Amino acid sequence: MKKNFNALKFPVAFLILAAFFIACDRDFNVIESDVLGKDNTNFSTKFKELPVVAYNKKLDSVQINSLSSNMLGVFNDPAYGLTSASIVAQVTPSTYSPDFGTNPEIESVVLNIPYYSTIVNYDTDGNAEYQLDSIYGNTSAPIKLSVYQNDYFLRDGNPNSEDNSIQNYFSNSNSSENSMFTGTFTINFDEHAKEKLLEIPEFKPSEQSIQIITDTDTTYAAPALRHTITNPDDLSFWYNTFIAQQDAEELNNLSKFKKYFRGLYIKAESTNGDGSMALLNLASTDASITINYTKDSTTEGERTDGTYVLTFTGNIVNPIINNYNLVTIPTPNKTEGDDKLYLKGQAGSMAIVDLFPNGVQAFKDEFLNGDDNLAKLINEVHLEVYEDSLINTNPYGENYHRYDRIYAYDIINNTYTYDYVNDLSANTSTPVNSRIISLSQRDTISGMYKIRLTDHFYNLLLSDSETENTKIGLVISNNVNYTDNAEILNSEDEVIGIPAATFISPRGTILHGSNATNENRKLKLKIFFTEPN
Repeated sequence: MKKNFNALKFPVAFLILAAFFIACDRDFNVIESDVLGKDNTNFSTKFKELPVVAYNKKLDSVQINSLSSNMLGVFNDPAYGLTSASIVAQVTPSTYSPDFGTNPEIESVVLNIPYYSTIVNYDTDGNAEYQLDSIYGNTSAPIKLSVYQNDYFLRDGNPNSEDNSIQNYFSNSNSSENSMFTGTFTINFDEHAKEKLLEIPEFKPSEQSIQIITDTDTTYAAPALRHTITNPDDLSFWYNTFIAQQDAEELNNLSKFKKYFRGLYIKAESTNGDGSMALLNLASTDASITINYTKDSTTEGERTDGTYVLTFTGNIVNPIINNYNLVTIPTPNKTEGDDKLYLKGQAGSMAIVDLFPNGVQAFKDEFLNGDDNLAKLINEVHLEVYEDSLINTNPYGENYHRYDRIYAYDIINNTYTYDYVNDLSANTSTPVNSRIISLSQRDTISGMYKIRLTDHFYNLLLSDSETENTKIGLVISNNVNYTDNAEILNSEDEVIGIPAATFISPRGTILHGSNATNENRKLKLKIFFTEPN
């Protein structure tokens, strides 16, 4: 079942404290008072490192449906290896009980799925020029795209659930074939591929706008994966499947249509061990399959144009194949922590940080009086996490990880942190610059990320919950505003879900862990506080 990270509720006292003592995203600095004098203050500011244990968790069976966007293509991560992403999608007609008229003939079929793009300029004719926002890998290396009729029915409901919940589908990323788990069965989409409808043997994404020419006009649209089918042999499938069935009940309502035509399987394959991967916007109103046809006019001897449009508004799954031939995710050392932490999107891996490996009570005893009043005032708490310097030795250049973000979330309660909620830098227009107080951007010189946990620790002190959020999950993300949750199938530990944003981020990074040999770059938890003298 699709879950959302729920907003958190805070005690009034906590909100007052958080608002008053919020610290900037820098190390806490001691400012001596010229009024009281250095030797006349009755309090002092201190800092200490708290022991933490950080370790890896490999992600195998992660939810691959109900995503906000979908990846398609091949990505060769320089630290991990090759990942391919394909799409299986239901389509639904824009109208039911169609009337294709007399003597209809198909002229063309157009597949159009927009990329995410931004207008960067206008040419001398006033036409927009674009850059693609979410393309990963080597765009000069072609990949093979094949489009099949899918014969596997993507059902809406889970027949094995007691609450009539929706059916979730899960990745089988360790397989060498495009497959998924339903919770009961393993589905190999190659075994359910029927007729091949389209093949593009050397596909490369283009940032060029789409030129649309009609009898009366020429217009331009944003860049898209667009292909027009005009070959009569290829058009016969579309004619027989739709146009010739105009009086069939299968085209009269949604339920019957989805069982009749079960959608498309868009398969991406590498041709030379390299390629690129694109984030596609199948939710766009421009994402469609358009059947263009002509029919007899009411005026004798003339023909009129018609269209039959299919949109990607049904179930969509994103099967992944991970071939990590460059690195092996180690068995986690949950006692001492790991030397390196491997964060990889698309059913890859994540890290878990145990903030209190020796228990949280000692921390509470130190910072609280017996009557639950604060004995010490917390000014700032943050994790310092350093990227492995070798991660920047890659063919994509020094800016390869520039816009990556590390997203921290509370894995015990499966939600975002209090610091994320209270982050005043949140904005919806540019996710790369959003939430930079709680989830800092990568320091381009040191390769350090700073994860702020000040409000999180305040809540631990003031909360009497039986489920205390003492473990933080770290995943890679390129959109920290996207907070939907993706379920993990048959989880055997406390991590039952991950932020879905990490699934639609193909890149990976390697971090120094809490047990790193390099003391200066190991993961650290720092706390800055004030206490009375």
